[in-house]
Amino acid sequence: MRNKGTRKMLPVRVLTSAVLSSLLLFSLAACSGGEKVAAPTEPDSSFNKEGLPIVKEPITLEVLTVRWGNMGDTFTQNQWLKDLEKETGIKINWQVMSSNDWGEQKSIMLASGTLPDIILGDAVFNDSDIVNNLSYFRPLDDYINDYMPNLKAAMAETPELKKISTFPDGKMYSLPARLPSRPKSKNQPIINKVWLDKLGLKAPTTTEELYTVLKAFKEKDPNGNGKADEIPISGSGDISMDLLNPFGITDTNGNSMMVKDDKPVYYPVTEEYKEAIKWLHKLYSEGIIDKELFTQDNTMSTAKHQNPDAALIGFTYQWVPDAVFGKWKDEYEAIETIAGPDGNRYQGGDPQGLSFLRNEMLITTSSKHPEIAARWADQFYTNEASIQNFWGAVGTVIEKTGDDTYALMNPPEGTSADAWYWDQSLRDFGPKYVSPEFEKKIKLDDTVGDGLKLVIDKLGSDYVTTPFPNVMYSAEEFQELPTLTTDIDGFVRTSRAKWITEGTIDADWDAYVKKLNDMGLERLVQIRMDAYNRYISVK
Repeated sequence: MRNKGTRKMLPVRVLTSAVLSSLLLFSLAACSGGEKVAAPTEPDSSFNKEGLPIVKEPITLEVLTVRWGNMGDTFTQNQWLKDLEKETGIKINWQVMSSNDWGEQKSIMLASGTLPDIILGDAVFNDSDIVNNLSYFRPLDDYINDYMPNLKAAMAETPELKKISTFPDGKMYSLPARLPSRPKSKNQPIINKVWLDKLGLKAPTTTEELYTVLKAFKEKDPNGNGKADEIPISGSGDISMDLLNPFGITDTNGNSMMVKDDKPVYYPVTEEYKEAIKWLHKLYSEGIIDKELFTQDNTMSTAKHQNPDAALIGFTYQWVPDAVFGKWKDEYEAIETIAGPDGNRYQGGDPQGLSFLRNEMLITTSSKHPEIAARWADQFYTNEASIQNFWGAVGTVIEKTGDDTYALMNPPEGTSADAWYWDQSLRDFGPKYVSPEFEKKIKLDDTVGDGLKLVIDKLGSDYVTTPFPNVMYSAEEFQELPTLTTDIDGFVRTSRAKWITEGTIDADWDAYVKKLNDMGLERLVQIRMDAYNRYISVK
């Protein structure tokens, strides 16, 4: 999960959509038929294949990245990045776009066919953008082998890096990341501990105990205001999916697939799914689940979680308990993963850690200096470089102690730790690799932010299921997928909401399965399976 935090408006140097539109349209007019600059067959004469600086004479590379909302470009003042420019001889001309404007600008750029030297961060281009425009991006396998010893060593130590970054044609067009100190588990059950104490109850450990607790929350006025305003379960977005976890249904990547007994399964047609929906209908019919669960947006949900007069919410699933409750945050605590009817616990996440990302850097065919770009990128794949590009520079955000450990400093007054890290670093974006062994040297405050999540992770990490992986699709598969998923996913969602609220799953089930098959479910599952088989075959 990417927790983007809350940020202030920043007066920063960011390309506006109007300026970038003009630049891109000029590029489109200037290039003939989207042709790209031909790459030299020999490395630049000023290029040093090993050591620093990377070039004998300074050069400038154009690097495009996209940041969330109004985050701006303060990250470019990261001291490690500034030192990197001096050490390598490579000056970076940062083109920083806001995600608010990027959708339109992306289309213009891809239509023009003229791209900067480097694309940084997976918010710029997704799998489909890359697969459908492969001629714009360089296969990087040879560059990794010849010029990127740090990444090469990382992939040898952690093969998952190569698996997630190998495209259907067997080549790597983008570079991966392994983020530091990330949890294995995703959202954890969160409960109002003050309500538990007032009612003399213990934290629930099973679905049966959870039902008993939630029923008491509904009926016994635990917030003490004399009103029947308590909402035992509430949230927005995918909380209805988190509530399926005790029945063995987990879906970290949101594609309705899970791995059961080492085999991929489309779970919306399984008996486990059916039984989970029946249980949720029972909760809904007794007023335990928020009646507006399927209709409220994040603003409505937040208003309930942060109601100024009294805490209203008893139970939910969150990344950390203080993420959404405002002044009531200290009333809530994370609890151990709830056991299901079969006696087992199932937790969404990834046993390898929620650390792996792809498409974090691409070198374009417009670049005249691909080998220089590759060597520059490889500098990011050391442990110290990676933590400084995830939290902030040593001496600014990170303190390196005498015993060779690394600790995070406290953020400035008036800002959260998470917002500070995004201001001071590339954070989630860009190439990184922190080895599992090096992570032992990182000391985090276990009361806030990333450190708190690692503490909470201990409640669920032992129960994390193996997810259906973040597989890669071919251009042909990407052409089919939208038609299939729009109809099928939409029907599954509306049916789930209907069954939880109305309870007609038994009567509707056979017709539901038939309609899914008529919509092309068999073909959708085949596409997922083909991609899965390619993924597991990567060595």
